[in-house]
Amino acid sequence: MGTLNRADFLSQIRDSRRAYHYDYDFRTWTEHFSTACLALLFPHFGASPSPDSVDQDIDDLGQLLCQALTALGDQAFEPCEVQRAFCGSLPDVYRLLRIDAEAFYESDPAAENVDEIIFAYPGFYAIALHRVAHVLYVQQVPFLPRLISEHAHGRTGIDIHPGAKIGESFFIDHGTGIVIGETAEVRNRVRIYQGVTLGAHYVHKRLAGVKRHPTIEDDVVIYAHATILGGQTIVGARSTIGANSWVTKSIPPDSVVSHTTTVRKAEPSEVDFIDFSI
Repeated sequence: MGTLNRADFLSQIRDSRRAYHYDYDFRTWTEHFSTACLALLFPHFGASPSPDSVDQDIDDLGQLLCQALTALGDQAFEPCEVQRAFCGSLPDVYRLLRIDAEAFYESDPAAENVDEIIFAYPGFYAIALHRVAHVLYVQQVPFLPRLISEHAHGRTGIDIHPGAKIGESFFIDHGTGIVIGETAEVRNRVRIYQGVTLGAHYVHKRLAGVKRHPTIEDDVVIYAHATILGGQTIVGARSTIGANSWVTKSIPPDSVVSHTTTVRKAEPSEVDFIDFSI
């Protein structure tokens, strides 16, 4: 692109500021809204919330959402309608997260109780905010769902696009480095370990709106650093995908996919001695 001199740089910055039409701090809102959502659903995230304030807390959360929706200035939706639909979805979000928390407890031998999971597990934090963001994504709210998912990503290292469809009883172990793409579908009772990617074969803007990411059916286990790619790729129910596996074609139900390591004794001529002296 060549170099940009100071005069052009200043001119472009001024133009971008003139063009920017949002008079609202969406990043601060994202952190506040994310915390308020979780604190409403689970007292673990709040400062000793009162049992008598639940109705007011829901109203406050709705108002917080309405503020951001109004600041967007998007004529494609009515802020009050989105607010009502979002608040109406909270019982189902809560139900799913209670099931997720139980899945974490049942799947992780190190978990002492459900409270520990809600307080401390990054995987639970990530899936909790994903379920919140997904509700807004389905309502076609611009970029707020992505801000929420990126807030969770920054906190946990787990990157779940708000468009991903995730079923009941979802368990993420350790979690760091997990990537789940926009059109991925994860069915019920799926377990995923750190470093797993549910991605696309390749990326091109013309594929927007096309199913690019795989479908994971019920009761599948995907171990660390496995990569599963492609919108037509289906991992059949009750299958196990071993660590470091690379999957680009559909796998039938009840399958085991493994990345095999071959170990043999090295010949002396094959050993490279490295001189670490400086």
